[in-house]
Amino acid sequence: MAIGLVSFAAWLLNIPMGYWRSGARKFSLRWFLAVHLTVPLIFVLRVKAGLGYGYIPELVLFAVSGQLLGGKLNELA
Repeated sequence: MAIGLVSFAAWLLNIPMGYWRSGARKFSLRWFLAVHLTVPLIFVLRVKAGLGYGYIPELVLFAVSGQLLGGKLNELA
């Protein structure tokens, strides 16, 4: 259950960041922040949930999919 909640949180947190990222110049400070600001929060959620290193690839996939969805939503707006 914990992995589902943390994965959903990683996905949900990255949707607005992907929206913000898609309007930034690639590799600019704004782009870098949009990609990386949620990493510490997801790390804390993973540790507090008692999830080990083996769950990192799944969390990365959820975070990236949130970023991509946010970017697509910005394109549609």
